[in-house]
Amino acid sequence: MRVGTVLAAMGPGLIAALSGTDAGGIATYSNAGALFGFGQLWTVPIMGFLMIVVQETAARMGCVTGKGFASLIREQFGVRMSAFAMLALLVSNTMVTLSEFAGIASGMALFGIPAAVSVPTAAIVIWLLTMSGSYKRIEKVLLAICCVFITYVIAGFMVGPDWGDALNATLVPRVQATPEYLSLLVANIGTTIAPWMIFLAQSNVVDKNVGAAEIPFQRIDTATGAILASAISWFIIMATGVTLHPAGIAVDDAAQAAQALVPIAGAYAERLFGLGLVGASVLAASVLPGITSSAVCEAFGWEHGADRTWGEAPVYRGIITAIIALSAGVVLVPNVDLFGIMMAAQVVNGVLLPVLMVYMVRIASDRRIMGRYVNGRVWTAITWATIGVIAALTVVMFVLQALGY
Repeated sequence: MRVGTVLAAMGPGLIAALSGTDAGGIATYSNAGALFGFGQLWTVPIMGFLMIVVQETAARMGCVTGKGFASLIREQFGVRMSAFAMLALLVSNTMVTLSEFAGIASGMALFGIPAAVSVPTAAIVIWLLTMSGSYKRIEKVLLAICCVFITYVIAGFMVGPDWGDALNATLVPRVQATPEYLSLLVANIGTTIAPWMIFLAQSNVVDKNVGAAEIPFQRIDTATGAILASAISWFIIMATGVTLHPAGIAVDDAAQAAQALVPIAGAYAERLFGLGLVGASVLAASVLPGITSSAVCEAFGWEHGADRTWGEAPVYRGIITAIIALSAGVVLVPNVDLFGIMMAAQVVNGVLLPVLMVYMVRIASDRRIMGRYVNGRVWTAITWATIGVIAALTVVMFVLQALGY
């Protein structure tokens, strides 16, 4: 495992993990810090481990089979089940992409740029990137965008936390038996592990033509991505826990969190949070349309891939174009209920994720498909336990939403 070889394999896992720290994720983590201080830092390492379980399994399936997750679902469970999963994924991912453009708009507004300028410009840039016709070029650009997350680490150091208390809160759970705490806990899990991440982790490996021999390198990539994403979420919760929680400031979105930092941590902290919000939103908005289109095309046997032309893959490129145009257009509509749309996406994700994970563990545990890379008993047990926890928490989420929390 030479350093150069490991670095060459890096990319799919990093992009898949960091894409989850999007506008909705930043808002959720900021809200956790603002409401409960360090009270939910203990969830970060647990969520990071669960992310590794899910994404390592997905990447390993891609390495062994050379196929995307949607293709395997169609082959193993039939067209009807595949169509159901793809319809839910299409609806959910379009809603989430819309929230990313909302994040771009609110983030750029912190720098004095109106949505009428920032959203169309971002839509054009993202569309040109996804239509560039080269996976390697797209991957390099996305990895460069990932560097923006360092802003949250810098902001975390700027607020001067009690590092001992933060470490203690990370290692020792501080659970509060209140509906607000449980609701936010479920939201944290939902934003850390999303259904589209399974498709993204596997599709990226397939697009990069990674084989079974490179599975050890992909495991390093997956673990590195999960650790970095967890570190980012930890710094966001910690920074807002130090600044906003003692001041009793609650926030509804990431832009509000950035603005609330000004009187406490200064304008530089606001700009760092704003820059991170824009970069995170652009990253996720660049990934979601492509992975959605790839999954739908895989499920129905249509040509797809970043290296396919309009003539070779019209449906693939058409879906990407439609998602970007629709998402950007809706954000520009005056008085549109963006929060309601994001909540609807969360509900769809909550239903879809356990179902997709059942598909995943059954495929990964099938020796006929996976050969010697089949899931071990311990890994299978951990995956089923994860499914059970997510399903139970999804029910909790629905109950809390019905009660108005």
